[in-house]
Amino acid sequence: MVVSGFARVLGPGSPPFGARTLGTVGAAPNTDRVGGPRLHFLGHSTVRVELAGRTVLTDPLLTASVGPLRRVVPVPDPALWADVDVVLLSHLHADHLHVRSLRMLSTGARYVVPRGAGAWLRRHGFRRVDELAAGETLADGALRITAVHAEHSGHRWGPRFTGGPDASAVGHLLEGAGSTVYVSGDTALHDGMHLLAERSLDVAVLPVWGWGADLGPGHLDPTEAAEAVARLRPRFAVPVHWGTLAPAGTTRLPTPLRARMRRLLVEPPLTFAREVAARGLPTEVVVARPGEPVPLLPGVTP
Repeated sequence: MVVSGFARVLGPGSPPFGARTLGTVGAAPNTDRVGGPRLHFLGHSTVRVELAGRTVLTDPLLTASVGPLRRVVPVPDPALWADVDVVLLSHLHADHLHVRSLRMLSTGARYVVPRGAGAWLRRHGFRRVDELAAGETLADGALRITAVHAEHSGHRWGPRFTGGPDASAVGHLLEGAGSTVYVSGDTALHDGMHLLAERSLDVAVLPVWGWGADLGPGHLDPTEAAEAVARLRPRFAVPVHWGTLAPAGTTRLPTPLRARMRRLLVEPPLTFAREVAARGLPTEVVVARPGEPVPLLPGVTP
């Protein structure tokens, strides 16, 4: 279903809980290395990005559960994360830095974490770890990775805690092969988004919800994510952080919460697309369901 002239909702397979089909694409994902950007949404905040000869995975969550949360869509195909070169970790929360998922990845992968989180990750057995604070950059081959500010709690156990591991949350700017991809990680709106617009973003990967019936601080809802698009001005916007996780039992047990949770697993990216269109923004919103490739315009290298 086309939500507007600037939004496409694509991806094969059935959406969660019998929601109506929103469109299909027939081609199987191509996991060969390419010079230009290719994206595949694996669920929650996990996105495979192929750019400048490198394969990057963001905030890997590859298991059927994390703590009290249950995956409501299939776990990702191992072929989509078996050959990862670089792993970007935006912050320490367990649904973004999930140690059990990280242990499933190649031992040769390079882990890029917020400055201050490296020692904690090394204590868990990961050796090839680089730290970046907002504004710092590293290169991996022809790929340039810059950490950028994110307005979100960086404490492992959430904003109410002071003891234990803590490192400022970041997003990431990926540049190479003539393309720029911004992956925000969890964040609220902040003024730095206006500055990122000066980088002529090709793709912005933005969260549009979470995993519960309500959002806590430091997150974007669909309307706020549309405001982020207005500030960032990317050519394409890809909504993530939706449709993947729910607290155990909330989508099945016969309670008043069940209907709301089922709606929230489907509606946020569609609301986001409508909000972007209503603002008259030139950005095209491309919605892929968890587990599906993110098709950009055919024949166009962003």
